[in-house]
Amino acid sequence: MDNSGKEKEAMQLVADAEKKLSSSKSFMGALFGGGSSKVEDACDMFSRAANMFKMAKNWTAAGNAFCQAAKLHLQLQNKHDAATSYVDAGNAFKKADPQEAINCINKSIEIYTDMGRFTIAAKHHITIAEVYESELVDIDKAIAHYEQAADYYKGEESNSSANKCLLKVAAYAAQLEQYQKAIEIYEQVASNAMDNTLLKYSTKEYLFKAALCHFCVDMLNAKLAMEKYEEMFPAFSDSRECKLLKVKDYDSISRLDQWLTTMLLRIKKTIQGAEDLR
Repeated sequence: MDNSGKEKEAMQLVADAEKKLSSSKSFMGALFGGGSSKVEDACDMFSRAANMFKMAKNWTAAGNAFCQAAKLHLQLQNKHDAATSYVDAGNAFKKADPQEAINCINKSIEIYTDMGRFTIAAKHHITIAEVYESELVDIDKAIAHYEQAADYYKGEESNSSANKCLLKVAAYAAQLEQYQKAIEIYEQVASNAMDNTLLKYSTKEYLFKAALCHFCVDMLNAKLAMEKYEEMFPAFSDSRECKLLKVKDYDSISRLDQWLTTMLLRIKKTIQGAEDLR
């Protein structure tokens, strides 16, 4: 489908919106009033133009138009609409300019936190974290945004959502060899899961990952941690994961994911290093 007509229509709307804004600022416009209604009209035009640019897949132009709409919403004291427009701008920029997408979504987060909408702000911190993960490949910044999202979720008593964010932090911390940080998170999430009937089954997975991190650091402390985990959660003793750690038969688990494979290879090196020193 040819969307070039939509793009031309959008460009005309942007031009008309800019004229409206100019006239609202003029001496005659101020004298005869109607300035705010012209700003409202311009805001609506920028939003309509942005959606037409989206249809034409001109993501940068769509993002810019949504940003213009957001600024005008702020001028009109429409905070919620401004935040929504910044999110729309960020979603458009994600397809063309990831850094600009982050800038826009951060602006929406500032508005949402100012309004006390921390659950929505947390959701958008996750969006930024995902952009850093997949587009900009900056894991440290992804971790920071997952941690901020977890803090906001905890403050709103959304513990399940907070734990999901923390587990992402733990997985990345372990990859970056920040094992103590990863261990603390896995133990904390495991402790929370033990007290929840629906989540109890996942406890052994979190303790297993905490133990793997221990094994990457120190074999003796790892064995002590294993004893502690079996005492904390007796069902862990009979789990496949616990048996696997005890016999060091790492290849017996099928369908290992990339994170587990990396961790197990590091443990093998640790074991080999320890044996070489004997």
